[in-house]
Amino acid sequence: MPGPQHDPSAPTGDDGSAADPGTNWAGNHVYTAARYVRARSLDEAQEVVRSSRKVRLLGTRHSFNALCDTEGTLLDLTGLAAEPVLDLERGTVRVAGGTPYNDVAAHLQSRGHALANMGSLPHISVAGATSTGTHGSGAANRILGAGVSRLELIGADGELRAISRGEPDFDGSVVALGALGAVVSLDLDVEPTYDVRQDLYAHLRWSEVIEQIDEVLGSAYSVSVFGRWNDDDPTEVLAKTRLPDGGAPADWTRGTEAVPAATASLTLGGGDHITLRGTPGPWSERLPHFRGDRQPSFGEEIQSEWFVPAADAAAALRAVTDLAAATGGELAALLIVSEIRAIRSDDLWLSPAQGRETVALHFTWKREPEAVLAMVRRVEDALVPYAARPHWGKVYDRVEPAHHPRLADFRALAERVDPGGTFRNPMVEHVLGMG
Repeated sequence: MPGPQHDPSAPTGDDGSAADPGTNWAGNHVYTAARYVRARSLDEAQEVVRSSRKVRLLGTRHSFNALCDTEGTLLDLTGLAAEPVLDLERGTVRVAGGTPYNDVAAHLQSRGHALANMGSLPHISVAGATSTGTHGSGAANRILGAGVSRLELIGADGELRAISRGEPDFDGSVVALGALGAVVSLDLDVEPTYDVRQDLYAHLRWSEVIEQIDEVLGSAYSVSVFGRWNDDDPTEVLAKTRLPDGGAPADWTRGTEAVPAATASLTLGGGDHITLRGTPGPWSERLPHFRGDRQPSFGEEIQSEWFVPAADAAAALRAVTDLAAATGGELAALLIVSEIRAIRSDDLWLSPAQGRETVALHFTWKREPEAVLAMVRRVEDALVPYAARPHWGKVYDRVEPAHHPRLADFRALAERVDPGGTFRNPMVEHVLGMG
């Protein structure tokens, strides 16, 4: 279960502030802000920004590092969530930034519409997920932020401004780490609803899967490989097929049958918090791994993730496999499970898939911060030859500017939009190379 958190519904002062903002979802980071405000109106949120020297945004608290923290004011906009507004003529839905994806999905499905993809956890807020480069899976599917067509933000002066797809700076404004302003609403691309069936293939060998990783990851609409970097522990593949155009079973599944739907996953576990397998169902109830109305994932954990070019995926996976073996069980002792996914390229400046087809290497660690950070540095060393990019909202140490071709453009944009650095903190400055 997650560590203790501040209850956003708890009583606050007359200005909406509370002395203790609590911890993140996993309980591995205690917020240090001098002031926490859960805004009760857009006007209040604007005034908080206008009157604060430093501001960072807090959503559903699913970042695993200090990205959302500040010495100044933590501004929580989850209280401004409103019912999504569907625009059929434009093919979009407008949502408040603090709205969880689960709420958006339920609203769209009830009206016969859908998003192209979702992340593993539907509990995360739209603004938080898109601004950190969060993604789902699928070699033909882009990150969640690539489905954003318009943003509305509160700038450092407290004024609202909007920017839409096709305008100058838009590609730098979606995955923006909260450094350009407080996102209050987003327009997301929608399409007609569709069904998905997910099947779990178990008792696979890690070494065999990674040697055919391109075929495995490209074999269904959304594919996740779960394992622990060795052949002794279980390796499983969760394939999500979009219907009715699912096609024939992939070659790699020959001789391997999907396990019965009721069988607990050896890597994901079992229980009613896992979305249903084996039978078709709405995209909203199959694309996430976890149900939005249940406690997600493991809770007391730390997560890290790195993104490598798809062309280098097999070599990068071998490198980390070799590292796991070389640690003499040290990595395995810290690791709960890893997940490997494919992502289509995009043009968003700080996207993990900017300019290249991508494979993501995800690590769910036990909540042992010091030991995990030491191992993270070793994983980063192993991935040096593969131009790895970190997930901005998870635990990492190294940022290589050469691996982010538009990083200098984003730094210039942040300095122009927010010259006083109202929305920057040490973590953002580390990414931008300003600290």
